[in-house]
Amino acid sequence: MKHFIKPFGFIFVVTLCTASLSIVSAQSTGLKGMMADDSSAETPFTQILSNSLSYDDLTKQSTFVGQVVMTRGLLSMHADTLKLREDSEGFQHGTALANEGRRIYIRQEKPEAFEVMQGLGESAEYDGKAQTFELIGRAILTRFICGKPFDNVSGDRVKYSEKTEMYQAFGGSKSDNPGGQVRSIAQPRAKADAAVESCRQLQASGGTIPTVPSPTQ
Repeated sequence: MKHFIKPFGFIFVVTLCTASLSIVSAQSTGLKGMMADDSSAETPFTQILSNSLSYDDLTKQSTFVGQVVMTRGLLSMHADTLKLREDSEGFQHGTALANEGRRIYIRQEKPEAFEVMQGLGESAEYDGKAQTFELIGRAILTRFICGKPFDNVSGDRVKYSEKTEMYQAFGGSKSDNPGGQVRSIAQPRAKADAAVESCRQLQASGGTIPTVPSPTQ
């Protein structure tokens, strides 16, 4: 049985208490540790806003369409379409899609380290069982410290494993880099540490911490 809900003039809001799409958190060690779930803290609820929601009892799939914004703790994701399903073992699997010419946008904040992680891709796949997240098509992952970009990796696809805290980047026809290659930029650890210390001093003096604007999707 399929249910379809489309409010008139309102955004549909769904709040989930499951740990679906617990994707990523940046660590000061660079791209290796980005986007890992904080299992030591209480699991935050997941809220999804969209223009419409369709749920299929047979496939156990929920499809959110239009101005989709998923928020879970300090993680947020913006997409045009989000499909969530649960397998027979209870693991969540998600597919986020963007309309033609656009990209999905993922943002993870780590205030204690003054870090913001931003990810872009034409689509994204999340496997709750394998605990992997993959940006697909013109994929870019950037780590900001104190409002400035530091580490960056881009390619056709960028895949991250929560279990191993490792990432993989793949070249291909949908890479924005010359020849469809992978490009990685990493700043020296000392420079990153200095940026963190600068932000700490700014905060201690009552100054305003620089913000990271949302990218063009």
